[in-house]
Amino acid sequence: MKSHNSLQELVRIKDDPQGRYAADIHDDVYFGFPVAPVLAAERALLAGKQKTIAYFSMEYGLATSFYNGFTSVRPVSDANRVIENEVFSNERIADYLFSLKVDALVDLPIYSGGLGVLAGDTIKTAADMKLPMVAIGILWSKGYFKQRFWFKFGQLPEEMKWDPWTFPGLIPLEDKVKLELKNKDIYLRLWKYYVYSRTRDHVVPLILLDSNVEENDEAGRRLTDKLYRSDDVSGRILQRLILGMGGIRALEELKYPVSIHHLNEGHAAFAFVRKAGDDPGTDPDALKSQFAYTCHTPVPAGHDRFSVGECEAYLNPQDMALVKRYGLESPESSVVNLTVLAMNTASSVNAVSWKHGEVMKLQFPAYKERIKAITNGVHFSTWVSEPILKFLDKFGKDVGDYRHDPRLLTHVLSLKDNHAFRKALWEAHRENKKGLAGMLGRWRLKEDVLTVAWARRIAAYKRPSLILQDIDRLMDIAKRVGPLQILFAGKAHPNDNIAFTYVNEIMNTIDKTQDQDGLLKILMLENYDIYIAKMLVSGVDIWLNNPLPPYEASGTSGMKAIANAVVQLSTVDGWIVEAKDSGIGKFFGYEDTGRGYTDGLALRLSEDSSDLYASLEDMARLYYGTNDKDGIHVQSAWIDMMIHCLAEAGRFNTFRMLHEYKSQVWDMK
Repeated sequence: MKSHNSLQELVRIKDDPQGRYAADIHDDVYFGFPVAPVLAAERALLAGKQKTIAYFSMEYGLATSFYNGFTSVRPVSDANRVIENEVFSNERIADYLFSLKVDALVDLPIYSGGLGVLAGDTIKTAADMKLPMVAIGILWSKGYFKQRFWFKFGQLPEEMKWDPWTFPGLIPLEDKVKLELKNKDIYLRLWKYYVYSRTRDHVVPLILLDSNVEENDEAGRRLTDKLYRSDDVSGRILQRLILGMGGIRALEELKYPVSIHHLNEGHAAFAFVRKAGDDPGTDPDALKSQFAYTCHTPVPAGHDRFSVGECEAYLNPQDMALVKRYGLESPESSVVNLTVLAMNTASSVNAVSWKHGEVMKLQFPAYKERIKAITNGVHFSTWVSEPILKFLDKFGKDVGDYRHDPRLLTHVLSLKDNHAFRKALWEAHRENKKGLAGMLGRWRLKEDVLTVAWARRIAAYKRPSLILQDIDRLMDIAKRVGPLQILFAGKAHPNDNIAFTYVNEIMNTIDKTQDQDGLLKILMLENYDIYIAKMLVSGVDIWLNNPLPPYEASGTSGMKAIANAVVQLSTVDGWIVEAKDSGIGKFFGYEDTGRGYTDGLALRLSEDSSDLYASLEDMARLYYGTNDKDGIHVQSAWIDMMIHCLAEAGRFNTFRMLHEYKSQVWDMK
């Protein structure tokens, strides 16, 4: 094999007559980072001497605004910066006069929510573990959408505009691939973004597919505009063909030999069809050993389903025969289900929590013997705050090298009776809370008031307005026990009318709620993204999570909160099922008894909100008993919960998760 001695030989950057990238890429430097890990990783991948994983995901949330952010000599387009966001609160004069100043590089806008953040955390952890991996995704040229609030109208989605040509670290390649469909060809430009390890000594290349090229017609160019277009079936099918089939073509074009194609959700299920279609002389069943599939949804609406006729409009007869062989919901069905296609063509199938595994087996009983459960995690280094890191480092002799192996965080339990440890943990949390209160100071947020956050994708089953069902009850708790601050953040899909009504309901309730002498303050933050999430998961006292069981496959926002010792107030669903007896908070509401999902969503708002208020009142009493006018009560049970949260962060992280994938799915030592 030819020895490649330079980045230009290994990575064919698109012809750059203006020298746009030359200023940032030198022999030793790649956008401010060392170039040697890029050369080493590329050489190893091309050599094909190790088992290599190709990880396919429709979206990636990489936290590029604050974690391992590249620098650029060239000016970054204003379109790639977030300057400010609006706040909607019951402090209406502040909303009118002020906005939340951010002024940060936008996170690489190729994600919408939890699935993408999980994918980003996964490949960052793969880089930390120096795994031979390449990731496949799509360059969404208009991102997901920009959320705007409008008084009395709720959420108004705006088209997002950003500039990939000046985004630090993102490079266009000379390489293009052609996706050959039944009646048309789609051309895709390839981009690369290198995901560095925490110590910047290894990388995972992320390949992004882009249809906005001159060879395509106008409709073809728009296919990779917006993430999760749901306004037309053709667009949805073509986006999935681009990810699956186009991803295979990209791996071939870049000459990466791949051992396992891991599909993060069913969006990339057509990858198997392309792989099998490329070698018609081989029995397709023999290719199953090269595919693995992770399912992230427990609800029927979350599975991509298309009619045979809709698929036949784009797939040639040979490919369509494979789709019918492996992807029909039943032998007599005329519906193609991409989850079924993925399960029938993968050697390994897994759910993303123990509870989700149970539900998935009820959904797909024919596959129950094959379905594993590997619980999701979060990338600890991304989500832990600086004050918590500094605090843990003080006790590093007892905890161990938790930065390298977050599983060692379980050792904090040995310090539970250490007075200095308990006090230092509370002080680290207060520092985080002071930072949050400072950012929201215009709205008179106070660091000594119990602060609750609900922040995630807005959907009916997540019941975002549950805590607002009885404002009088909240005010009563605030008067009798202590004041409350409640923060909301989240986006509803622009075409999800039910979720859209929840945004309106929250905003209308906030507007009608009077903050009497600072007793009950409610804020909703606009344009929820990873940057705001990092601020919330470290700066609040209680992380509220109240999906209707068993509709949450896993959930990871609470895992980010426990990494910062933020206690949980939650229904028992998703990952919480595995942690509810670990002393990390208080749990309430309806619990699923094993029947699984039902087609009708009876949201139980009245019953579960009543339980929520009772639990919140108990927690408020404990909080104000810990932090009162006489100072900190270091032996408080609240600090016990905080310690247990940190210990559980040793379990609910992607380092543990990827070790399970290595042994149970990829068969890697």
